[in-house]
Amino acid sequence: MGYPISTGTKCLPSQQLYKKSLSKISQHLLPTGADPEKLGCGERGRAARGGVSMPSAFQFQCHFILIFLAASKGETRYLEVRDAVEDEPFLLLSEDLKRELSAGQIYRRSLRCIDMLSIEGQFTFTADQPQLHCATFFIGEPEDLITIDYDFVNIDCQGGDFLKVFDGWILKGEKFPSSLDHPLPTSQRYIDFCESGNIQRSIRSSQNVAMIFFRIHQPGNGFTVTVKKNTNLFPCNVISQTPSGRFTMVSPHQHRNCSFSIIYPVVIKISDLILGHLNGLLLKKPSAGCAGVGDFVELLGGNGLDPSKMFPLADLCHSFHGSAQMKIGCDNTVLRMVSSGKHINRVTFEYHQLNLQETENRKENSIEEFCFPSI
Repeated sequence: MGYPISTGTKCLPSQQLYKKSLSKISQHLLPTGADPEKLGCGERGRAARGGVSMPSAFQFQCHFILIFLAASKGETRYLEVRDAVEDEPFLLLSEDLKRELSAGQIYRRSLRCIDMLSIEGQFTFTADQPQLHCATFFIGEPEDLITIDYDFVNIDCQGGDFLKVFDGWILKGEKFPSSLDHPLPTSQRYIDFCESGNIQRSIRSSQNVAMIFFRIHQPGNGFTVTVKKNTNLFPCNVISQTPSGRFTMVSPHQHRNCSFSIIYPVVIKISDLILGHLNGLLLKKPSAGCAGVGDFVELLGGNGLDPSKMFPLADLCHSFHGSAQMKIGCDNTVLRMVSSGKHINRVTFEYHQLNLQETENRKENSIEEFCFPSI
């Protein structure tokens, strides 16, 4: 038996504006004087419920980050452009790089001030001028944990330089995972090399994303890090690298909250949910929901990165087998599973990016009030 809960929202930007945004993306990178802990993908772009949203660059910049991620997987000679779909301008690794990596060679390249990495290797940053607002984003597959090893560091901590690892991502002051979902308090998610020094030269993330902030004043100074990946048997918090996929999230008798983030407007279909309750499905209501239930799944939508600041769209409080589908036209979609630790909770879902035809076909339970226009 299916559970159709398809909805339409007004969050999806037009394809034309998306294409124009690629030529403007450099304008949204770090402005002069920006706080490195507030690096990000533009303004949050979400207003209080019942208000009016300001234009948001979040989705455009996050799309750029994901495109940049693909490009960062190899040097220029390794890149080849996929031309099958015009509105998915992602870059693919060429067979040359794949052969080199499969042969067991250590991949090495220089880092840029703003960079993105998705593969293992050794990476070096050397300042050619004062670099005051830099960051490198790391991302892996959903089942990956990321380990960052300091191989060499030459910075002037006393002169104002710093090198910090953050367990997760920060974009415009919003964190993933949110403070509600991460096992550590926010203060412990930062590891400052200038404070820890040789005490902690290897840092492992709690999920498939991590990042480093750094500031280097003196040309010629810099650092080298080695990035490795380890398998996480029970992935919890995840940012998807792709606009489509299938995933099963399992929480085996663990008291924790897990969020799966997709930085695209999507159609999401839940095919299997086990929570240890009787069958049933409940749409989100202002004064109802899964209050008092220790184990549930919720769907969230918004124009920022932090799940705790997103709009609740639907609650799934009970186990079911079948198909529950929803269209979410927001810049960011999150499936979040809350577990009390009393059950083995499991949810299987698949998702794909909304196309223009799907956004225009708005039927059934419309919840447009939860998402605001991005343009």
